[in-house]
Amino acid sequence: MRDREIKHLTLTILKIFYELRQNKNNLSKIYGKWFAHSKAVETMNTRKLAQHISEHGSIYTPDVVFGVLEKFRSCLVEMLLESKRVKIDGLGTFFTTIENEKGGANSQEEFNVSKNLKALHIRFIPEQEQELNISSREFIKKAEFVNVTSLNGEKKETTPTGGGGSQTPPQGDHNPGEGD
Repeated sequence: MRDREIKHLTLTILKIFYELRQNKNNLSKIYGKWFAHSKAVETMNTRKLAQHISEHGSIYTPDVVFGVLEKFRSCLVEMLLESKRVKIDGLGTFFTTIENEKGGANSQEEFNVSKNLKALHIRFIPEQEQELNISSREFIKKAEFVNVTSLNGEKKETTPTGGGGSQTPPQGDHNPGEGD
């Protein structure tokens, strides 16, 4: 890692923000329980990401980085539509899955793509190799969590970087068991 990158990382505050929500589905086994939901502070578009990358000691201008990212995106989609998986070393693998309509077809002969297929999804599996592992269980160890209510001065609750502490880890925008 270059000195400029190290300096940038030490000056940057890396935190995962979350808010707590209560399950209000009274038919659920987990009714009334509280769960963490991640809260994004910004959506980085390709231009902003290119600018950010170029500020990390890159010899490339933001426009060059933007062009590479745009080419990456279009080629990724092309490869996925050719039934290929795309592995980005150190990050993970992109692939597609098919979502079928409920009920399925009664026989192979009755199966019809336009009738029986509902969607084609792009999926991602994080890198699993030991030294580069960013899978969910390893990724959480690298994060520091901040309850968004603490930003309003209500309740200060954070976990130190490198551990989950006593906090409930963020569950994204989905309650486990929701709808049970």
